[in-house]
Amino acid sequence: MPFVRIDALRADEKRLEALGRAVHDALVDAIGIPKDDLFQVLTSHDGTQRVFRYDGHYLGVHRDDDLVFVAITMRSGRTAAQKQALYRRIAELAEEYAGTEPRNVFVTITENEPLDWSFGNGVAQYAETG
Repeated sequence: MPFVRIDALRADEKRLEALGRAVHDALVDAIGIPKDDLFQVLTSHDGTQRVFRYDGHYLGVHRDDDLVFVAITMRSGRTAAQKQALYRRIAELAEEYAGTEPRNVFVTITENEPLDWSFGNGVAQYAETG
């Protein structure tokens, strides 16, 4: 059920696909989502017509134009340890699959509740039925 947005600067289709696969595999490995639970938006920014801004040294992490933003929206309930494992696994697989150095993998998680999801037909499929 996670919804993932990945933004990268001047990434070709092959790199975007590798990054998407890395995040999905990390979600399966680290928090146990089903393999067929795949909802992603992968976007490359060309650096001239799209704005892609970042601080190259925030919190002592030295980023460059290979930076990748990963935004994950998912239901609440994961522990701090599960989230830390997810961050590590995303960074590992982004490097393995796409050649992105771990220092250039920026991940955010936004949590919500079952009623906040509709997978189609105007129905909140995860909402408890009374």
